[in-house]
Amino acid sequence: MSSNKRQRIERVPGARRAKLTAAPGTSAEPAVTDAEPSASDSPTAAGPNDERLRRDVPPHY
Repeated sequence: MSSNKRQRIERVPGARRAKLTAAPGTSAEPAVTDAEPSASDSPTAAGPNDERLRRDVPPHY
């Protein structure tokens, strides 16, 4: 396998960490998804503790 088909480590001037180049066959663009969840994603049946679970938050919040 030739070295140009692999990810490389690149130095970033002024940064503490290096970065990797893009993997072969990938895109830097994010995947496009629906912004709003569809009706089929939300549960139709509500349990007895659903409202309490939505209200409760851990003490560190």
